[in-house]
Amino acid sequence: MKIERKYGEIQPGIKWGPFTMRLPGVHLKLTPSQHIQGGLLLLATCGSITPLMMTYFEVSFEVAWTVSLVMLFWVLAQTVLFGDIYAAGAITPALPLTLVYMNTLAPGIDAVQGMIALFLVVIALFLFFGLTKLGERFNNMVPVALKAGIIMGAAIAAFQSEINRLPSMPYSLITSWVIVLVLLFSIPFSKLPDTRSKIMMGSNALLLSLLVAGGVGFFTGEMTFQMEWGFFVPPIAETMSTLSIWAVGIPSWEVFLAVFPIALVVYVLAFGDLVIAHTLLKGADKARQDEKIDINPTRSHFVLAARNAAQLMTAGPLLWIHGPIWTGVQVFLIERYKKGRNVMESIYDGPMNFYIMAIPLGLLLPVIAIIMPIFPVALSVSLLLTGFACAYVAMSLVKSNISRGVVLAIGMLTATYGPVWGIGVGIALYILLIGRHGEKVEESLGVETEEEKKEEAAS
Repeated sequence: MKIERKYGEIQPGIKWGPFTMRLPGVHLKLTPSQHIQGGLLLLATCGSITPLMMTYFEVSFEVAWTVSLVMLFWVLAQTVLFGDIYAAGAITPALPLTLVYMNTLAPGIDAVQGMIALFLVVIALFLFFGLTKLGERFNNMVPVALKAGIIMGAAIAAFQSEINRLPSMPYSLITSWVIVLVLLFSIPFSKLPDTRSKIMMGSNALLLSLLVAGGVGFFTGEMTFQMEWGFFVPPIAETMSTLSIWAVGIPSWEVFLAVFPIALVVYVLAFGDLVIAHTLLKGADKARQDEKIDINPTRSHFVLAARNAAQLMTAGPLLWIHGPIWTGVQVFLIERYKKGRNVMESIYDGPMNFYIMAIPLGLLLPVIAIIMPIFPVALSVSLLLTGFACAYVAMSLVKSNISRGVVLAIGMLTATYGPVWGIGVGIALYILLIGRHGEKVEESLGVETEEEKKEEAAS
């Protein structure tokens, strides 16, 4: 029996501690039209790191796929079990930097312990900043140029990885890149009339790019599809004995010290995701008065700590960290939410319906056979979008040419040698070239420059 929400109130649920459980069909309305699209998109994107896990962790496809399915459960749990407001995802900008660190470790047990250490430090940071509520203060303490440089490092690392991947699948990758960049970022495309087909293509840009690239890959011979029938049975025992912290053990202090700078970068990126999500949901809150949107950064910190700890304890580490928001999906769901209660009854309905079929679909061998050859393209598109978005965000944060030069230097060092070099040299460059009050001066110069541009345009 569906429990109805009173006008202007928070969607009802079952309170437990700081969290609220909302059950599909009871507290949340099921919308089958979103199940297949969301499930396939989530599987293709999450599964895209499966080949990387096989390489770095030296595990079989079955083990890597099992870990991905466990991740999908905890992604769905953010909405259903913990009751957080956002469409859950991973901290994608951290993935390129994580891969830079992975390249310094021997594949197998060393790489697994490195990721376990990173998970544990990130969990500790989420708990610390959640309990003390010092997250915003810490984020404000980090100079803008240094944050922009770290973000630029993620962009450069992402672009480098995809340029290196291009010779292996040129036709498929270029096709997917062109489609997703045009549909999401093209100014000429955005100026076209808002027809139904344009809106559909824009809202399904990632899925469309994967489908077309799959067709191109099939006809050019870059992809081979071999159908299988039956059900996938997750090898839980093998997964636990290979990747779990219970089997691998606690990493040494040297490993924890090595990952600490990376963990700080991951936290800064995660906090940035929370700020972006908060901004997006404020717009949704203004559009709908029938539901109160419950935004609670402290709860979000606890949810992220719980999701990452649960991932580590139930299956082992991934190559990316659980994050608060999948930005592309969040934007898509908010646009549907703004259309009214008849389209999406509650803000919580969106993520639940989009994610709920991912695991059942991921247990079907025919589905796995179809999407598995597309994994490299899905990973490539994810990293390309990450790099593109990180690059323009990084450059938009700073106002002067000096800061842009510092940002690029930090980014190159971070992408090439890792966050330790990027942060260390970045602090020195910030002190020498910008200084304590340099960013305030830049802001005033930036305002004057904009006013001058307006005056020049008017004349």
